Amino acid sequence: MAIPKILLYYVFTPLADPEAIRLWQRDLCESLNLRGRILISKDGINGTVGGDLDAVKRYLRKTREYPAFKQLDVKWSEGTGLDESGQSIDFPKLSVKVRDEIVSFGAPEELQVDEKGVVGGGIHLTPREVNDLVAERGDDVVFFDGRNAFEAQIGKFKDAIVPDVDTTREFVEVLDSGAYDHLKDRPVVTYCTGGIRCEVLSSLMKSRGFDEVYQIDGGIVRYGETFGDDGLWEGSLYVFDKRMKLEFSDHAAVIGSCAVCGDSTSHMQNCADPSCRTQLVVCEEHAASSPFCVTHAAQNRPQAQNRSQAQSSS
Repeated sequence: MAIPKILLYYVFTPLADPEAIRLWQRDLCESLNLRGRILISKDGINGTVGGDLDAVKRYLRKTREYPAFKQLDVKWSEGTGLDESGQSIDFPKLSVKVRDEIVSFGAPEELQVDEKGVVGGGIHLTPREVNDLVAERGDDVVFFDGRNAFEAQIGKFKDAIVPDVDTTREFVEVLDSGAYDHLKDRPVVTYCTGGIRCEVLSSLMKSRGFDEVYQIDGGIVRYGETFGDDGLWEGSLYVFDKRMKLEFSDHAAVIGSCAVCGDSTSHMQNCADPSCRTQLVVCEEHAASSPFCVTHAAQNRPQAQNRSQAQSSS
């Protein structure tokens, strides 16, 4: 039986011809029956691909043969399964695109990249070095979430600051507002799923006068690989594919609360309105009723009531 795997990776490096890279990556993935999402810019590549284990291994080997991609930062995780065609069921399709940014902060003019990566970013810390820093500096250390706020509803570092942002593009405005200027003389550890968002976020913070900025090398994924749920992380990790979340052990904390009833849960799903991309934390019971987000609840109240009545009578 084929073993499904998902590969999460990135590297910041100057690329002279992103369009040529796009065509090569698309053809490579298609030849290996892989699905996923790959973004390429003049500053590097950021991707998540899934499929049969041997195919994903061949993809990684071929991609790393390109000199600029030799230093890819790579994380592995278990896929849910493969469909009848042998493709990952965690991704609806293959998407390979060229963008101004491989992670969308809306500030491409601020990012400086050379062959070693992002210029002027935070200091990389291994997971063990993160724990050592906290052991040495105690409550003076601040964990700063570099993800969209909804992701932190089911998992975050203990006592972390979670900016109220719906998209990565809002971080520039938040930093420029001065809301976190009181942290400029404290040790700040930025974190995100796999590390890529913090490469940019930490450089934006440094350029705005935050003096001591760190980033977790490999992000939450690598921290979880190292310590499971016996470190400073608590809860589940949100992921942007059909799996929706990952746990690092069989005793992960459940910190989410159902948006409908308030019960503890780590289950997430889309708002029932097909035009909405809002993610809701809902328990298994209320997930079946396909709830709407706050914005669309009033607009769709009659529809929701009819659906609830139909379920009650069945």
